[in-house]
Amino acid sequence: MKKIFLIFLSIFLFNMSFSQEKPLVVGMELAYPPFETTDTQGNPTGFSVDLAKDLGKYLGRPVVIENMAYGGLIPSLMTKKIDIILSSMSITKEREKAISFSDPYANSFLTILASNKSKVKHPMDLNAPGMKIAVKNGTTGHLVATEYFPKAEILVFQKETAAVLEVSQHKVDAFIYDPMSIYKNWKNYKDTTTPILEKFQTSNEYWGIGYRKQDKKLGKEINSFLKEYKKNGGFEKLTDKYLKEEKEQFKAQGIPFFIN
Repeated sequence: MKKIFLIFLSIFLFNMSFSQEKPLVVGMELAYPPFETTDTQGNPTGFSVDLAKDLGKYLGRPVVIENMAYGGLIPSLMTKKIDIILSSMSITKEREKAISFSDPYANSFLTILASNKSKVKHPMDLNAPGMKIAVKNGTTGHLVATEYFPKAEILVFQKETAAVLEVSQHKVDAFIYDPMSIYKNWKNYKDTTTPILEKFQTSNEYWGIGYRKQDKKLGKEINSFLKEYKKNGGFEKLTDKYLKEEKEQFKAQGIPFFIN
């Protein structure tokens, strides 16, 4: 009886200590399925949500998901409204001026969703007068478009869905985003759009978890978690849960899958 009491006491004390730990406030835009989205009840769900929860368990901290516009993630981190960014964010030199990133956990690149009425057959066909390109505000697609396609007109949208709709209605020639999203959106508009999954950047993009520059201890803990998580098959489990179909399709088309 005494042993049972001690077991229950240990569980109680563990739960008390966990609940008293400062929550890990994770910023993400819940508008990017299957990575960051909401279920039918409005609860956060997806690849990144599960990853954040597993990180919280590793750190011994309860996780709170803060949903916000993508462009507001870095300002919110810098003003301490959130503790980390885990929102399919690419590591860029410009962003690293403001915040730090973990080791990469995904290796991505940009691709094109083209209108079927456009003459675009190759990504660089977009760099011509009269071409219209839709991009999502604050994304690397937005930054890269101005660099690679200076002759085209760049139209900036706040939401991915709005940009894709412009392509499907043939109001713009193309939308620039990662291959996973391009493939997903093409499936929704097969009759009006074409995916051009050819890589046109000279370098790859890497996704990382963002944290404040002064939080070096947290950064080391995140890197230790990612290393252990990968070693123990955590990313494979998340991929099988959320991205199994996409992984098989990418393999069939000879396109590199980007989850490490």
